[in-house]
Amino acid sequence: MSTGILLVLIAALLLDRIIGDPDWLWRRLPHPVVLFGVMIGWCDRTFNRKRLGDEALRISGILVIAGLLLWSLLCGWMLHRLFMQIGLFGWLLETIAVAVFLAQKSLADHVSRVASGLRAGGLAGGRKAVSMIVGRDPETLDEPAVCRAAIESLAENFSDGVVAPAFWYALLGLPGLLAYKMLNTADSMIGHKSPKYLHFGWASARLDDLANIPAARLSILLIAAGSAVTAGRRAARNALGTALRDHGLHRSPNSGWPEAAMAGGLDLQLAGPRIYAGALVNEPMINGAGRAVATVADVEAGVSIFYGACGSLTVLVAISAVLASIV
Repeated sequence: MSTGILLVLIAALLLDRIIGDPDWLWRRLPHPVVLFGVMIGWCDRTFNRKRLGDEALRISGILVIAGLLLWSLLCGWMLHRLFMQIGLFGWLLETIAVAVFLAQKSLADHVSRVASGLRAGGLAGGRKAVSMIVGRDPETLDEPAVCRAAIESLAENFSDGVVAPAFWYALLGLPGLLAYKMLNTADSMIGHKSPKYLHFGWASARLDDLANIPAARLSILLIAAGSAVTAGRRAARNALGTALRDHGLHRSPNSGWPEAAMAGGLDLQLAGPRIYAGALVNEPMINGAGRAVATVADVEAGVSIFYGACGSLTVLVAISAVLASIV
């Protein structure tokens, strides 16, 4: 980790926290993640053919994600080289590029809209707002379930939308950041265990699980720090203890860590049975000893913890930059 990279990351975290993803910009320009999605969609249509057998589909999926990752690494390397040719302005451009791939303000804004929707429009308003950030059927959710869904999305996306991009940029610079975002986008598009993607998306799903291991574990420390800032030491201890105890109750090897930490920080039950695409997914409750009924106030408290965790991440990067400059 170079000092320059860490200083850029600090600036990018602050920029994203203040500005986020301005709608006026992305209405006029395609977001880089949208372009990643176009590439992945083309690969899906071209190489995921029904006539191929299971083993051939798995090999095809491996080659596709390998090619996409190599392309991302090359683009990141070329962009960094280009930025470094133009001095201080290049560092500014790299800061903006990194901020584009972080999701602090945009994620908090989306989740806050769920609370606002419930307060202003009742259950219908909450369902409409939560449908923008979760994959489950909003019409099956009552108000506590809407609140839980928003909080779960906030916690999970803190790990893979904020901590993981920051981690891979700090470790490998722009090449690492672009490769992670390509992999994460591929997992969301083709990494499902459906008949169509079970074999073709296998490599994308497994690699995404591996890439998110560091961020998922780091996220529980950051959520505990955010809980300490907003609710005190007891909430921080609950966040850590619940994450260490209950993370394995989640179907995902990584998402259970931040969700369990958030459940402990809020003293709230999360996860449990839910409906995706008309099918019941029966999972145990995380933090079963916590409060059973989530409220709008819990959503707002979750956003406060989230912002505290984001601030803790920025402080951690700043400490790392100081240590890197000394070494």
